[in-house]
Amino acid sequence: MMGSGRGRAPLVDHVLEFRHTGVVKTPTMSASDEERAGHDPATVPSARATSGREVPQHEGQTRAAVVQLLLEQGPITAPDIGDRLGLSAAGVRRHLDALIESGEAQAAAPPRRQGRGRGRPARRFQLTAVGRARLGHSYDDLAGAAMRHLREIGGDAAIEDFARRRVQSILGRVTPAESDSSAEIEAVAEDIADAFTAAGFAASTRQVGAGVQICQHHCPVSHVAEEFPELCEAEREAFVEILGTHVQRLATIANGDAFCTTHVPVLPPKGGARS
Repeated sequence: MMGSGRGRAPLVDHVLEFRHTGVVKTPTMSASDEERAGHDPATVPSARATSGREVPQHEGQTRAAVVQLLLEQGPITAPDIGDRLGLSAAGVRRHLDALIESGEAQAAAPPRRQGRGRGRPARRFQLTAVGRARLGHSYDDLAGAAMRHLREIGGDAAIEDFARRRVQSILGRVTPAESDSSAEIEAVAEDIADAFTAAGFAASTRQVGAGVQICQHHCPVSHVAEEFPELCEAEREAFVEILGTHVQRLATIANGDAFCTTHVPVLPPKGGARS
């Protein structure tokens, strides 16, 4: 069972769990909403242009919507951004240029395999580590100090137990896979992504070859996880337990990657290869 950890330190029962709110501002959130969510409105992209200039409120709201798309859908093309937000090509370029100038967005590296179609493939854009950091890490210093204190008085076992309990609080309602069928594994992977999205991780799944990948586009505790990789390892172990199969962590935001990516191999249906 998740969170059952061997050699659990009794003191952990008395340690309050830290949870960043994971709230990413949407265009309709007010300053008071942000304050209640634990954000400093001055640090939210839509309250001020990312280049530091004051902008009209509607302009700031649009910039926040662009940031949200880059976070959840990136890498994404400029035309796709325009279609989803009803922006002109010039409007999209203006926002992307400002985000790139401030270091919050960048053009993604093109896929290694490109078709030989006519013309250049459309450039795709994504948030940088700087852009994700500005979405809000209000409690990083406090959480880091609490974790360091926990390690001092309880050792590594206390940190590992805390990490297991934290991920259990996120995935506790996800029903484990009952078989190793491709449909079952993919459905449970979707449930895992939904649970992490609800916790502020902007997660999704995608089919990749003979498997499915769980992608977390944002990590509310990435700065703490840099110092305490036990948080990431506990997630991987929980995935293995819930999915009932080996998984491989390909990338993590805590290590400087654009996303946290976990590959889940999926067996082809009996009697033939998957279509």
